Amino acid sequence: MTTILNENNIVLNASFSHKEEAIRAAGKLLLDGGYVTEKYIDYMLKREEVVSTYLGNNLALPHGIDGSENEIIRSGIAVIQVPNGVSFGKDNQDDIAHIVIGIAGKDGSHMDILNQIAIACMEEENVQHMRHATNKAEILNLLGL
Repeated sequence: MTTILNENNIVLNASFSHKEEAIRAAGKLLLDGGYVTEKYIDYMLKREEVVSTYLGNNLALPHGIDGSENEIIRSGIAVIQVPNGVSFGKDNQDDIAHIVIGIAGKDGSHMDILNQIAIACMEEENVQHMRHATNKAEILNLLGL
């Protein structure tokens, strides 16, 4: 049984010039892990057009829009460390994400997943620790998923 997060779903030291690249990369990790269909990535991009998935604390949580549930095979998350950050702002260039966590929640489980991530990332020091993590195990331990 595959967990919602494992080391294959984590990328360290990524660099993106635009948030769409970061969202596509998170979606591709979910796709490669067998969590979603390729179409789910399009839904993740559409979500970002509707409302930013930037949460503050240098954290962005891209996920699908309503109606994308059929593209989720099973629940999973993908974590991308972006040490130099990527802007998730439209007008506000201060919305810099250093941690991008793609989410796919099957059968309503996305709220439970979001809650677990929120608890782990509520403390800015945890996000900064993930930003500077030198191995994937550090991120796994911090998120506790």
